[in-house]
Amino acid sequence: MFHLNVEESVTRKSPPLRHSIVPAEEKKLNDERKPLVSVIVPAFNSERHINQALDSVLAQSMPDLEVLVVDDASRDRTLALAQERAAADPRVQVLAQPANRGVAQARNLALARARGRYIAYLDADDQWAPRKLERQIAFMSARGLAACIASYETIEEDGAHRNYVHVPESIGYSEFLKNTLTCTLTILFDTERVDPGLLVMPDLRRGQDAATWLQVMKRGYRIYGLDECLAKYRKTAGSLSSDKVKAVKRTWNLYRNVEGISRSYAAYCLSWQLFHAALKRRKGK
Repeated sequence: MFHLNVEESVTRKSPPLRHSIVPAEEKKLNDERKPLVSVIVPAFNSERHINQALDSVLAQSMPDLEVLVVDDASRDRTLALAQERAAADPRVQVLAQPANRGVAQARNLALARARGRYIAYLDADDQWAPRKLERQIAFMSARGLAACIASYETIEEDGAHRNYVHVPESIGYSEFLKNTLTCTLTILFDTERVDPGLLVMPDLRRGQDAATWLQVMKRGYRIYGLDECLAKYRKTAGSLSSDKVKAVKRTWNLYRNVEGISRSYAAYCLSWQLFHAALKRRKGK
């Protein structure tokens, strides 16, 4: 038991109560433990490529990150492989959906757990260049940007080079409607500049990422482009954008049923979409 000498209590001041400073100190320590970047990785039947994807994240030159892998009820070894990576590296956390609920819910689950200032996304069959986060954060910090995308390389299922996709200097709502870009694998948000609530994806089976970027841009934000190749986007037989007819139907549904734009303006934007897509194929970009 602690005993206080009465004479000492008269001749000297008692030290400040410890509990008066501990909460602030604990909060500071907790804040310091937060990673700079939260990387959201939804995965479904991705055993062939998930280790490559995670390798590319964990090898980043900017290592202050957490990786939130959400297994969407895979039927292969995806969950087991992700759990092995989590056991080997404390930066990896694995969340498992009890049933297949789609990529939007998987990303939203991870977003709710994310602690980083910056939010990034990577699908389990894609890869990042080693300096991807470092280069984008430097680019954003120097300009005070809320969101950034970067150029990337498309690859075949086996990893063979296909082409390069370059990003514009910036893009806003109206431009994005006419020229939707594949942004997810390189997009980076600064949650000190954009409300993370805007990043909650609508529960769509297709096109939920584009719908999310549009809801951000509708608030007046522009997404700025860094024209450096910082990622690899794998074109697989099962990729959501591989079927062009379905992609057109998905875009039309996005315009009409999600964005609520008129039939005539939707047709106008879609015609520009198809024009830009044809131009990219012709130029090999």
